[in-house]
Amino acid sequence: MIWIDIFAPKDVMFFTPIIKELYRRNVPVLVTTRSCKGYTEITELLKLNQINFDDIGIFGGANLADKLSASIERQKYLMEHIAEYNVSKLVSLSSVDATRVAFGLGIPIYNFYDIPLSDYKTNFTRALPQARLTIPLSTKMFKPFVVPDEIFMRFSLEKEQIIEYNFIDPLIWLKDFKPDFDYVKNILANYDVDFDKHLILIREEEYKASYVNKKYPFLYESLPLIKEKFNANIVIIPRYESDYLKREFPFAVVIEEKIIVQHLLAFADMFIGGGGTMNTESCFFGTPTVSTRSFISHYDKYQIDNGLMHWVENKKQLIDAVETLMGKRNEKKAKEVFGKMNVDMDFFIDEILKNDRN
Repeated sequence: MIWIDIFAPKDVMFFTPIIKELYRRNVPVLVTTRSCKGYTEITELLKLNQINFDDIGIFGGANLADKLSASIERQKYLMEHIAEYNVSKLVSLSSVDATRVAFGLGIPIYNFYDIPLSDYKTNFTRALPQARLTIPLSTKMFKPFVVPDEIFMRFSLEKEQIIEYNFIDPLIWLKDFKPDFDYVKNILANYDVDFDKHLILIREEEYKASYVNKKYPFLYESLPLIKEKFNANIVIIPRYESDYLKREFPFAVVIEEKIIVQHLLAFADMFIGGGGTMNTESCFFGTPTVSTRSFISHYDKYQIDNGLMHWVENKKQLIDAVETLMGKRNEKKAKEVFGKMNVDMDFFIDEILKNDRN
């Protein structure tokens, strides 16, 4: 049995096609995840994608002590839970909890990782906590072409343990995706949206994550100015709780239900994102994309260098970027850049199942 631990929304999208291919090959799969009040996006996405899962443990919140306590408790729960199954290997996007448990139990660990550093060079003072706790314990490490092998080797892996693929992660679920504007109209029909105006989508940085130093205010400070200056529809896709966003930005639409956000990204006039996954999805569709992330990763740099994304670090730069880029779609360039990439699902599955003892 293959154990897949899913601990972030991106994991759902990334592993859904892999899980479904394992199902097709009649390989038993155990999917585990975590949730808590104010952090249900993962479980909602799993349900939306019709993936069976076991909800084990909670998300520890923004406080480091709470995170550590929640992680330790979850490891204990996971250890007890997987004892009920004949697990042959762990597959994850470098889940700290699952990696620690699998390593302790002698279960081979097949991890994927596209962001080992909060940096696009090789500055190891910017190594993410998850990287330090997972990469050295990995049996195999899958990574996209934009991240140098050197980084993983400095984390104590041998070159033969590193398996490269030639695409940026979101392509695995976007390659066959067909945007539907009727879906967009149906979703936004429940909100106060004027389709004669520009539509700007907003996504916060994952400021509660351990790899983000603090919550930067300039995105939030800019939203009233953007609304006033451009008179556009501002639609926020919450990362955590939505109530405070509705209070702070009464002029904005705050999407509360779980939706297939890729449809909105494909038809937006602009996307402003503080994360990585939706930024890349937006770039894929050729939507003008502005990153407010507090750092630049390897795949961020690749998209910036290819003219698909613009990075800002203060309020003035953000306002200027909105003024310059609004509505200027870049679909031709997006097709050129992403068209060079290829997702070989059989390659992934064969590598995952290789030397499987069950």
